Amino acid sequence: MFKWIRPLLTVGLMGLAAGAAIAQEYPTKPITLIVPFAPGGSSDLISRLLGQKLTEAFKQQVIVDNRGGGAGFVGMQAAARAAPDGYTLILGHIGTLAVNPAMFAKMPYKVDEFAPVTLVATVPNVLVVSPALPAKTFQEFIKLAKEKPGTLNYGSAGIGSAGHLAMEYLKQKTGIEMSHVPYKGTGPMITDLLSGQTQATFTGAPPLMPHIKADKLRPLAVGSAKRLETLPDVPSVAEQDYPGFETSQWYGILAPAKTPAPIVQKLAAEIHRALQNPEVIERFQHDGSIPTASTPEEFAAFIEKEAKLWGDIVKAAGIQPN
Repeated sequence: MFKWIRPLLTVGLMGLAAGAAIAQEYPTKPITLIVPFAPGGSSDLISRLLGQKLTEAFKQQVIVDNRGGGAGFVGMQAAARAAPDGYTLILGHIGTLAVNPAMFAKMPYKVDEFAPVTLVATVPNVLVVSPALPAKTFQEFIKLAKEKPGTLNYGSAGIGSAGHLAMEYLKQKTGIEMSHVPYKGTGPMITDLLSGQTQATFTGAPPLMPHIKADKLRPLAVGSAKRLETLPDVPSVAEQDYPGFETSQWYGILAPAKTPAPIVQKLAAEIHRALQNPEVIERFQHDGSIPTASTPEEFAAFIEKEAKLWGDIVKAAGIQPN
């Protein structure tokens, strides 16, 4: 998928020397970090905190540029068309890199138009229900859904959103049937869940945490392989009769393809240092995110693995874009 991933095998020694020299000087001007989503939510927390730490490290401003719209198409297309010089980066996401290619026959960008730099964070999904629902545990929820197939409904931030895919994955693994209610964003979806108009959601932890802590939503399971430090009493789906089940949202940094490998490596190294910063760790964990670093090669392999997983889920569920 990523043709750039073995650049050292195709460039000469002179090219390597030139790239190393460029990386040594880099950056000499501000860097733009495009976020292909509207302001708010996990993407903003991650990008702005990371941008702050990179600004401090590079002594050059990292400008967060929100370009939401069209399932992330607007921002991703802008980044793909940018000069491959390390001065335009993109915050990639499970949706833009793994789900969109499975859902859309035609897209204004291709995944191999980007050079993966590093994973930045994983955001485990949390299955929560309205307190009005009688199910007090995950097992009771599954039993109720099986006893009344199709009568329970769940909300998501929209068709093809991470929350939509997470619940479809759970449905396929458990054999339950539920009705999907798509919203235009996480905010209105949570509002209706709090009022009892929908019964459940299975989405990223950050926007759910304040309502969980206020006992306004009941958490039944986490999608991560292990329990979350912020929700130690909430078991994972995997430890409740479904071993191997795992669903988390994730974010990572990419650059336009053909960005010099030494610049990609320098960015990765500096981002890894930022992710080890105690302030970053505390801020991420407080909001239910987990700092997650990787090499560029590991990130490329991870994207391919996720694309296969979610592509199969999209196909099995027959999900079509709006």
